[in-house]
This record gives sequence, structure tokens and C-alpha cells, in this order.
Amino acid sequence: MLDRIERTIREVESRHDGQIRFVVEAALDMGPLWQQQSPRERALEVFALQGVWDTPDNNGILIYVLMADHAVEIVCDRGIHACEGAGTWEAVCRGIQDAFGQGRYEQGVVDGITALGASLARHYPGSPRANTLPDRPQIM
Repeated sequence: MLDRIERTIREVESRHDGQIRFVVEAALDMGPLWQQQSPRERALEVFALQGVWDTPDNNGILIYVLMADHAVEIVCDRGIHACEGAGTWEAVCRGIQDAFGQGRYEQGVVDGITALGASLARHYPGSPRANTLPDRPQIM
């Protein structure tokens, strides 16, 4: 599954100058749990820790899955977010969550990456400059 997700990221990134990062975390550590950190807050933290904000055109996108909470969050850098807005990202999240609810985990992620790639291709067409984020999914 991780290999297919990596291939999908690499393939969609070949059609635009954006970056997509996929991170899965099993559960939060005790500190964030005691602080009642939400999945969204954790996704924002991972966005920063992974350097998704550090792309040349501010067009990085993080797909974050917190398995313990059955949560999927998409965090987009300001460049691409200004082009599409929250409704697009919420729709992709819902699609991934719906697929997860049907037990189609791999396909849900692949479809989500493909949808995000289409948004990036609309707004950042052309050849990618450099791959600034790893394509390999990260398990935290």
C-alpha cells in the first residue's frame, strides 16, 4: 500500500509544480492527549514539522491521518489555499473518509491524492522544479 501511495504521489507531482505529503499517525502521545489536542491541531503541527510550508510557491499539501480518531485532515499552504479554498479540501477529506468507512483505505488515499494533484495542476501547471518533499508516506 505504501509503495502504491508513493507511486501515486510521484506520478501526480510529475504534472505540476506542487508538493503533496502523506503522513499517518497511529495515536497521539500522552502530552497532546492531556492537552486535548484535536486532530486538526496535530495536523497543523505535522504540517510545520514536515516542512510542507517550505515549498518555493507555497503550494504544499499535507494529507494527515490520525488512525486512533479515524480522522483525516488536509492542510494546504497559503498559495494553493488561496486558489481553491476550504470547500475543495473538505470535499477531498470527505471522499477519503467515505472510502475508509467502506474499508477501501488504499483506494481512498489514492483518489484523494489524485484529486489534490488535479487542483495543483490547474493552478501550478508545467514541469516540477524540484521534489522538495519526500514522496514516501510517513508512518509516525
